[in-house]
Amino acid sequence: MINRDKALVVIKKYIKTENTVKHMLATEAIMRALGKKFEPEKIDTWGMAGLVHDLDYEVIKDPKTEHAKKTVELLKKEGADLPEEVYQAILAHCYNLYPEHEPKNKMEWSLFICDSLTGLIVATTLVRPNKKLSSVKVKSVMKKFKQPAFAAGTRREEIKLCEDKLGIELRDFVELSLKAMQEISDDLGL
Repeated sequence: MINRDKALVVIKKYIKTENTVKHMLATEAIMRALGKKFEPEKIDTWGMAGLVHDLDYEVIKDPKTEHAKKTVELLKKEGADLPEEVYQAILAHCYNLYPEHEPKNKMEWSLFICDSLTGLIVATTLVRPNKKLSSVKVKSVMKKFKQPAFAAGTRREEIKLCEDKLGIELRDFVELSLKAMQEISDDLGL
């Protein structure tokens, strides 16, 4: 399996926008936290799924027909040699686009569910006076979660699936995700 350093080199080859890279790092952090909870022996595999899940984001022409599928193609082309479960999780994170890739296990559901939450947490951070993740509280994220106009692109219904598909209450899921992102706040510039 490709190691993290090599994965970052591949990411920089295809992703030029700093915010997209930061989203991928945030998703990796949350996936590692979820991996630690559900499959501690596979924490690196879970993290890798989060890290590379949007590799195609800046090279696809039609996100509604190519996203995730192109990521798998690029990873294989680059010789990433990832476990099949990583490729399946990447495809499943676009379940809303491809019903045939419905998530089937906790890793796949985790990536599908946490993908949108990173943006809500970042947006909540950016409206803070100091713009620092360290000052964001779970209560603040939950308050913003209840405001559909705030970070309007956040797929709140997908995030709420954490309760049914992962057995984690929404508040606890937000807390786990926020803590994971706070741990890499320097990498996120927040």
